Amino acid sequence: MKKKLFGLIMVTTLVASLVGCGKKTETPSTDNNKTEGTETPGEAKEPTKAEDVTLKVWAPENQIKDGTMDSMTKSFQALHPEWNITFTVETQGEDTAKDEILKDVGAAGDVFFFANDQVNELVNAGAIARLGGSAEEMVKSTMAESVVNTVKVDDAIYAIPFTHNTFFMYYDKSLLNENDIKSVESIMAKETPDNVYNFYFESAGGWKLGAWYYGAGLTIYGESQTDFAAGANWNNETGVSVTNYLIDLISNKKTAYDGEISLSELAADHRIGAWFDGSWNYNLYKEALGDDLGLAVIPTFNPDGNDYQLKGFYGTKAIGVNSHAANPAVAVAFAAYLGSEEMQLQRFEETGQVPTNLKAEGSEAVQADEVARVIVEEANTASILQPTSAEFSSRYWANAGGIATEIRSGELNKNNVQQKLDTFVSTLKVE
Repeated sequence: MKKKLFGLIMVTTLVASLVGCGKKTETPSTDNNKTEGTETPGEAKEPTKAEDVTLKVWAPENQIKDGTMDSMTKSFQALHPEWNITFTVETQGEDTAKDEILKDVGAAGDVFFFANDQVNELVNAGAIARLGGSAEEMVKSTMAESVVNTVKVDDAIYAIPFTHNTFFMYYDKSLLNENDIKSVESIMAKETPDNVYNFYFESAGGWKLGAWYYGAGLTIYGESQTDFAAGANWNNETGVSVTNYLIDLISNKKTAYDGEISLSELAADHRIGAWFDGSWNYNLYKEALGDDLGLAVIPTFNPDGNDYQLKGFYGTKAIGVNSHAANPAVAVAFAAYLGSEEMQLQRFEETGQVPTNLKAEGSEAVQADEVARVIVEEANTASILQPTSAEFSSRYWANAGGIATEIRSGELNKNNVQQKLDTFVSTLKVE
């Protein structure tokens, strides 16, 4: 499944005619032989009254707290005098957007940010609008095919990707060097002071946990990820070895466990060697560590005498439009604006999120950025396309997070690994 996720060929033009964006086109009509939109000599032209519209936006905190969303709403309004827009911006995490939307689609944001793996369930529930026209063309013509595929369902485009959604490794250069971080084994073997942890373990509800199993060559629903009859093979000999490895890693006194101690505080105090996270928290760690902050592709690990490259899920974060939006033309126009080249560059400058737009990705600022470089390398060498099928989403996320939790509590241990994995695999069966 190795595919180049990013092309080097830059797109020559960006589609400018987004739905409802740009210059408003008047539809001519006649009244007493006068065409609307023209002036009779000596006659004053009446100004067109702006249409009052409302737009509710659901965005994650990192798009709101430093004024990014406020700036974008204001610049969009300035481009569209034909609309007098009352924006309501509410905080909603991308990871839980789907769950909150499906509670009450009508009360959800007209425009919302979400992780692409939620798209199938949103489509099946009729909660997300299919894009068309210039908005769809913008996605197809300005982004790599692998990026477009993250928001495509049955050849239809349902959202606008704006950043890559994967994780990589951060490390503290005052504790670990470039050789130390090549494998989990070398990270854990590094001698550090008693109050310093070498590694921070976070299952992230199954999102990061999958890297260990997929990295060892295990699958769910086969190589295609849609062979539902194949089920999952995480309970084979390799899966048992990986789980035993995680039991040892999580119980290691040099491993800090998520939820028991603050990662940001450990980083600020130079008390954590390496950890996995995404680009959205780069500024947080950079402010804490400055030049001591290192970035790298996630490492290899050796659970059974073989070195395996960890493989994190690759997807995108995207912008969707509620199928029940009161003002759909305005909602689509704003979503397309938020995902445009210019706004992706602004978001990159303000929040560090790497653009999916090829022209923006090829800009000098992005090319010179260490986060962008590591994300491209991660995507090409240490990732697997995140499954998006409703079958996967409804079964995997509800059960995978429990693996790390039960290891930490001792409920899953080396005496019952096979039994626990058999149970986990049974929860993934599609009848």
